[in-house]
Amino acid sequence: MTAAATPGSVAELLERYRTDPAFTPPADATVSVAFTTVQGVRHAGRGLGYRNQVISLRVGSATGSCAVEPGSVEVDLVSALAGRPVAELLGHPKLTVQVAALDAYLGHLRPFEDDLNATTRWIPAGDSLRRSLTRAREVTGLVEADPGARVLVIGVVNSLLSCLRERGVQYVPCDLKGGTTEWDEPIVTDFAPWLDGCDAVLASGMMLGNGTLDRLLRLVGVGPSPIPVTLFAQSGAAVARELLGAGIDALSAEPYPFFWLTGDASPIHLYRGAR
Repeated sequence: MTAAATPGSVAELLERYRTDPAFTPPADATVSVAFTTVQGVRHAGRGLGYRNQVISLRVGSATGSCAVEPGSVEVDLVSALAGRPVAELLGHPKLTVQVAALDAYLGHLRPFEDDLNATTRWIPAGDSLRRSLTRAREVTGLVEADPGARVLVIGVVNSLLSCLRERGVQYVPCDLKGGTTEWDEPIVTDFAPWLDGCDAVLASGMMLGNGTLDRLLRLVGVGPSPIPVTLFAQSGAAVARELLGAGIDALSAEPYPFFWLTGDASPIHLYRGAR
Protein backbone atom coordinates (compact mmCIF):
# COMPACT_ATOMS: atom_id res chain seq x y z
CA MET A 1 0.00 0.00 0.00
CA THR A 2 1.50 3.34 -0.97
CA ALA A 3 1.49 6.36 1.31
CA ALA A 4 -0.88 8.18 -1.04
CA ALA A 5 -3.34 5.32 -0.78
CA THR A 6 -3.19 5.05 3.01
CA PRO A 7 -6.50 5.85 4.71
CA GLY A 8 -6.37 8.56 7.35
CA SER A 9 -8.61 6.95 9.96
CA VAL A 10 -9.48 3.61 11.49
CA ALA A 11 -13.00 3.90 10.07
CA GLU A 12 -11.67 4.44 6.53
CA LEU A 13 -9.24 1.58 6.91
CA LEU A 14 -11.93 -0.85 8.05
CA GLU A 15 -14.24 0.28 5.25
CA ARG A 16 -11.51 -0.30 2.68
CA TYR A 17 -11.00 -3.91 3.78
CA ARG A 18 -14.76 -4.47 3.85
CA THR A 19 -15.56 -3.09 0.39
CA ASP A 20 -12.52 -2.68 -1.87
CA PRO A 21 -12.02 -5.85 -3.96
CA ALA A 22 -8.28 -5.21 -3.99
CA PHE A 23 -8.15 -5.45 -0.18
CA THR A 24 -11.12 -7.60 0.90
CA PRO A 25 -9.93 -10.77 2.70
CA PRO A 26 -10.53 -13.95 0.70
CA ALA A 27 -13.13 -16.46 1.80
CA ASP A 28 -10.48 -18.88 3.08
CA ALA A 29 -9.08 -16.27 5.51
CA THR A 30 -10.81 -17.51 8.64
CA VAL A 31 -10.27 -17.33 12.39
CA SER A 32 -8.86 -20.62 13.62
CA VAL A 33 -8.59 -19.74 17.31
CA ALA A 34 -10.40 -17.11 19.38
CA PHE A 35 -9.65 -16.40 23.03
CA THR A 36 -9.63 -13.67 25.65
CA THR A 37 -6.93 -12.79 28.17
CA VAL A 38 -7.75 -11.08 31.46
CA GLN A 39 -4.78 -9.43 33.15
CA GLY A 40 -4.31 -8.09 36.66
CA VAL A 41 -1.04 -6.30 37.42
CA ARG A 42 0.64 -4.87 40.47
CA HIS A 43 4.41 -4.71 40.10
CA ALA A 44 6.56 -5.26 43.20
CA GLY A 45 7.34 -1.88 44.74
CA ARG A 46 4.47 -0.10 42.96
CA GLY A 47 1.55 1.34 44.89
CA LEU A 48 -1.06 1.00 42.15
CA GLY A 49 -2.29 -1.86 40.00
CA TYR A 50 -4.57 -2.17 37.01
CA ARG A 51 -6.60 -4.65 34.96
CA ASN A 52 -6.86 -5.28 31.23
CA GLN A 53 -8.84 -7.62 29.01
CA VAL A 54 -7.93 -8.45 25.42
CA ILE A 55 -9.72 -10.29 22.61
CA SER A 56 -7.29 -12.26 20.43
CA LEU A 57 -7.98 -13.98 17.11
CA ARG A 58 -5.66 -16.32 15.20
CA VAL A 59 -5.58 -16.03 11.38
CA GLY A 60 -2.99 -18.14 9.62
CA SER A 61 0.39 -17.40 11.18
CA ALA A 62 -0.65 -14.35 13.20
CA THR A 63 -2.62 -13.48 16.30
CA GLY A 64 -4.45 -10.16 16.24
CA SER A 65 -5.73 -8.47 19.36
CA CYS A 66 -7.89 -5.66 20.64
CA ALA A 67 -8.34 -4.47 24.20
CA VAL A 68 -11.82 -4.24 25.68
CA GLU A 69 -13.14 -2.86 28.95
CA PRO A 70 -12.53 -5.58 31.58
CA GLY A 71 -15.64 -7.67 32.06
CA SER A 72 -17.45 -6.24 29.04
CA VAL A 73 -17.07 -9.29 26.77
CA GLU A 74 -18.29 -12.77 27.59
CA VAL A 75 -16.16 -15.81 26.83
CA ASP A 76 -19.01 -17.36 24.81
CA LEU A 77 -19.07 -14.37 22.45
CA VAL A 78 -15.34 -14.72 21.84
CA SER A 79 -15.50 -18.50 21.38
CA ALA A 80 -18.21 -18.05 18.75
CA LEU A 81 -15.74 -16.09 16.57
CA ALA A 82 -13.66 -19.21 15.87
CA GLY A 83 -14.19 -20.54 12.36
CA ARG A 84 -15.70 -17.30 11.08
CA PRO A 85 -14.33 -15.58 7.92
CA VAL A 86 -12.36 -12.39 8.50
CA ALA A 87 -14.49 -10.62 5.87
CA GLU A 88 -17.59 -11.41 7.93
CA LEU A 89 -16.05 -10.22 11.19
CA LEU A 90 -15.11 -6.87 9.65
CA GLY A 91 -18.85 -6.18 9.80
CA HIS A 92 -19.32 -7.44 13.37
CA PRO A 93 -21.43 -5.18 15.62
CA LYS A 94 -18.51 -4.72 18.03
CA LEU A 95 -15.69 -2.44 16.84
CA THR A 96 -13.26 -4.36 19.04
CA VAL A 97 -13.96 -7.57 17.11
CA GLN A 98 -13.51 -5.76 13.79
CA VAL A 99 -10.14 -4.39 14.92
CA ALA A 100 -8.93 -7.77 16.25
CA ALA A 101 -9.93 -9.51 13.01
CA LEU A 102 -8.23 -6.96 10.77
CA ASP A 103 -5.19 -6.95 13.06
CA ALA A 104 -4.81 -10.72 12.70
CA TYR A 105 -5.32 -10.63 8.95
CA LEU A 106 -2.78 -7.83 8.39
CA GLY A 107 -0.28 -9.49 10.71
CA HIS A 108 -0.63 -12.68 8.70
CA LEU A 109 -0.21 -10.87 5.36
CA ARG A 110 2.81 -8.86 6.52
CA PRO A 111 4.56 -10.44 9.51
CA PHE A 112 6.38 -7.89 11.66
CA GLU A 113 9.53 -9.96 11.76
CA ASP A 114 9.81 -9.66 7.97
CA ASP A 115 9.10 -5.91 7.81
CA LEU A 116 12.22 -4.07 6.65
CA ASN A 117 10.75 -0.75 7.82
CA ALA A 118 10.78 -1.90 11.45
CA THR A 119 13.62 -1.92 13.96
CA THR A 120 13.12 -4.94 16.21
CA ARG A 121 14.26 -4.73 19.82
CA TRP A 122 14.18 -7.51 22.38
CA ILE A 123 12.96 -6.98 25.92
CA PRO A 124 15.28 -9.14 28.03
CA ALA A 125 13.98 -11.81 30.36
CA GLY A 126 13.26 -10.67 33.87
CA ASP A 127 10.61 -9.81 36.42
CA SER A 128 7.51 -7.85 35.49
CA LEU A 129 8.74 -4.42 36.62
CA ARG A 130 12.12 -4.74 34.92
CA ARG A 131 10.49 -5.79 31.66
CA SER A 132 7.87 -3.06 31.93
CA LEU A 133 10.53 -0.36 32.37
CA THR A 134 12.72 -1.74 29.58
CA ARG A 135 9.78 -1.73 27.21
CA ALA A 136 8.81 1.77 28.38
CA ARG A 137 12.26 3.15 27.56
CA GLU A 138 12.00 1.80 24.02
CA VAL A 139 8.50 3.27 23.61
CA THR A 140 9.29 6.70 25.06
CA GLY A 141 12.50 6.79 23.01
CA LEU A 142 10.28 7.20 19.95
CA VAL A 143 8.89 10.48 21.31
CA GLU A 144 10.92 13.46 20.14
CA ALA A 145 10.71 15.71 23.18
CA ASP A 146 13.46 17.73 24.84
CA PRO A 147 13.63 18.33 28.58
CA GLY A 148 10.90 20.78 29.50
CA ALA A 149 8.67 19.78 26.60
CA ARG A 150 5.14 18.61 27.39
CA VAL A 151 3.72 15.31 26.16
CA LEU A 152 0.05 14.34 26.31
CA VAL A 153 0.02 10.68 27.39
CA ILE A 154 -3.27 9.00 26.49
CA GLY A 155 -3.63 5.64 28.20
CA VAL A 156 -1.74 5.92 31.46
CA VAL A 157 1.04 3.41 32.07
CA ASN A 158 3.14 4.40 35.05
CA SER A 159 6.33 2.93 33.58
CA LEU A 160 5.98 5.25 30.57
CA LEU A 161 5.49 8.23 32.86
CA SER A 162 8.52 7.18 34.90
CA CYS A 163 10.71 7.15 31.79
CA LEU A 164 9.49 10.58 30.70
CA ARG A 165 10.24 11.89 34.18
CA GLU A 166 13.79 10.52 33.89
CA ARG A 167 14.26 12.66 30.77
CA GLY A 168 12.88 15.81 32.38
CA VAL A 169 9.89 15.76 30.07
CA GLN A 170 6.62 17.13 31.42
CA TYR A 171 3.39 15.30 30.68
CA VAL A 172 -0.37 15.45 30.95
CA PRO A 173 -1.72 12.00 31.92
CA CYS A 174 -5.06 11.16 30.30
CA ASP A 175 -7.19 8.05 30.65
CA LEU A 176 -10.91 7.40 30.39
CA LYS A 177 -10.81 5.80 33.84
CA GLY A 178 -9.48 8.97 35.50
CA GLY A 179 -7.91 8.63 38.94
CA THR A 180 -4.32 9.51 39.81
CA THR A 181 -0.86 8.41 38.73
CA GLU A 182 1.70 6.65 40.91
CA TRP A 183 2.86 10.16 41.93
CA ASP A 184 -0.67 11.34 42.88
CA GLU A 185 -1.02 13.47 39.76
CA PRO A 186 -4.64 13.86 38.59
CA ILE A 187 -5.48 12.00 35.38
CA VAL A 188 -7.69 13.93 32.95
CA THR A 189 -10.38 12.01 31.08
CA ASP A 190 -10.70 14.06 27.87
CA PHE A 191 -7.58 14.68 25.79
CA ALA A 192 -9.00 17.36 23.49
CA PRO A 193 -8.71 20.41 25.81
CA TRP A 194 -5.03 19.64 26.51
CA LEU A 195 -3.71 19.31 22.96
CA ASP A 196 -2.92 23.00 22.47
CA GLY A 197 -0.50 23.04 25.38
CA CYS A 198 1.43 19.93 24.34
CA ASP A 199 4.37 19.40 21.99
CA ALA A 200 3.72 15.71 21.28
CA VAL A 201 1.25 12.91 21.94
CA LEU A 202 2.04 9.42 23.21
CA ALA A 203 -1.10 7.31 22.85
CA SER A 204 -2.18 3.74 23.53
CA GLY A 205 -3.34 1.38 20.81
CA MET A 206 -6.42 0.84 22.96
CA MET A 207 -7.77 3.96 21.23
CA LEU A 208 -8.33 1.89 18.08
CA GLY A 209 -10.87 -0.30 19.81
CA ASN A 210 -12.74 2.33 21.81
CA GLY A 211 -13.29 4.58 18.81
CA THR A 212 -11.27 7.58 20.05
CA LEU A 213 -8.19 7.41 17.80
CA ASP A 214 -9.95 8.95 14.79
CA ARG A 215 -10.96 11.96 16.87
CA LEU A 216 -7.36 12.39 18.03
CA LEU A 217 -6.00 12.21 14.48
CA ARG A 218 -8.47 14.83 13.31
CA LEU A 219 -7.56 17.22 16.10
CA VAL A 220 -3.76 16.92 15.92
CA GLY A 221 -3.85 17.76 12.21
CA VAL A 222 -5.63 21.07 12.76
CA GLY A 223 -3.53 24.23 12.53
CA PRO A 224 -0.25 25.17 10.87
CA SER A 225 1.90 22.83 13.01
CA PRO A 226 0.49 19.29 13.38
CA ILE A 227 1.29 17.66 16.70
CA PRO A 228 3.38 14.49 16.26
CA VAL A 229 1.73 11.29 17.49
CA THR A 230 3.56 8.21 18.75
CA LEU A 231 1.42 5.12 19.30
CA PHE A 232 2.33 2.20 21.57
CA ALA A 233 0.20 -0.65 20.31
CA GLN A 234 -0.34 -4.12 21.63
CA SER A 235 -4.00 -3.71 20.79
CA GLY A 236 -4.28 -3.39 16.99
CA ALA A 237 -0.53 -3.27 16.30
CA ALA A 238 -0.84 -4.24 12.61
CA VAL A 239 -3.84 -1.95 12.13
CA ALA A 240 -1.86 0.95 13.59
CA ARG A 241 1.00 0.19 11.18
CA GLU A 242 -1.36 0.98 8.28
CA LEU A 243 -1.77 4.51 9.63
CA LEU A 244 1.93 5.38 9.65
CA GLY A 245 2.36 8.54 7.63
CA ALA A 246 -1.37 9.25 7.83
CA GLY A 247 -1.61 10.67 11.33
CA ILE A 248 0.73 8.30 13.15
CA ASP A 249 4.35 9.47 13.13
CA ALA A 250 6.03 6.73 15.15
CA LEU A 251 4.88 3.34 16.38
CA SER A 252 5.86 0.72 18.90
CA ALA A 253 4.14 -2.43 17.63
CA GLU A 254 3.95 -5.35 20.01
CA PRO A 255 1.77 -8.14 18.68
CA TYR A 256 0.71 -11.10 20.79
CA PRO A 257 2.25 -12.58 22.94
CA PHE A 258 2.71 -9.35 24.93
CA PHE A 259 5.63 -8.73 27.27
CA TRP A 260 3.45 -9.07 30.37
CA LEU A 261 2.47 -12.67 29.58
CA THR A 262 5.89 -14.10 30.25
CA GLY A 263 9.22 -13.49 31.90
CA ASP A 264 11.04 -14.66 28.77
CA ALA A 265 12.67 -12.34 26.23
CA SER A 266 10.19 -10.92 23.71
CA PRO A 267 10.31 -8.55 20.71
CA ILE A 268 8.81 -5.15 19.97
CA HIS A 269 8.95 -3.54 16.51
CA LEU A 270 9.72 0.18 16.28
CA TYR A 271 8.84 2.56 13.44
CA ARG A 272 10.19 6.12 13.35
CA GLY A 273 9.73 9.31 11.36
CA ALA A 274 6.69 8.41 9.27
CA ARG A 275 5.55 11.96 8.54
